[in-house]
Amino acid sequence: MAKTYFEYRGVSHAVYAEVTKDAADEITFGTVKDFTGVSEIGKTTDSSNAVHYYDNIPAIIIESEGADTISINASGIPLDVLAEITGQYYDQTTGLFVEQERVPKHFAFGYVTDKTDGTQVFVWRLKGSFSIPDQTSATKDDGTDANGQSLTFTGVSTAHKFTATGKRAKAVNIDTSVNTTMTEANFFAAVQTPDTIQ
Repeated sequence: MAKTYFEYRGVSHAVYAEVTKDAADEITFGTVKDFTGVSEIGKTTDSSNAVHYYDNIPAIIIESEGADTISINASGIPLDVLAEITGQYYDQTTGLFVEQERVPKHFAFGYVTDKTDGTQVFVWRLKGSFSIPDQTSATKDDGTDANGQSLTFTGVSTAHKFTATGKRAKAVNIDTSVNTTMTEANFFAAVQTPDTIQ
């Protein structure tokens, strides 16, 4: 089999949906909504491997995997979106945004990554929470500098175990170079899970 070489170059179409139920028997999500423009999304996963020695040899590797940290660099986040994802208060009529004690909620977070071979990977991170975003405001000068916002989505496993895999999940990814029938519109019409992708 011939090797295929590609890299990732591009990210777009960030969306989110509230996790409305996550239980052993069922997982459900709210309406998919637009997030904001994104310039960079990075993922790191807390993981470790530890070797245990028996009879003077490395005999067992103990592995662990923790939460995913999704770093998001974005354009300015609309206040209504910011209020919803961070559990703050927003009044649509007056435009009033109140930074207050948070109401904790979980969300699914979706986006598209582009590959240099012309195909894409569609991603739904199934459950997590957003941090309060960092924001910098600076005086205007005769340059073109401007500031977006940075925040973190901390992804965890679902409580629900999916029929297709028999396991809980943190995310689903579709490589469009393999699955040529899945479209961006279909994938992001609702949150996709291991049980919904055919």
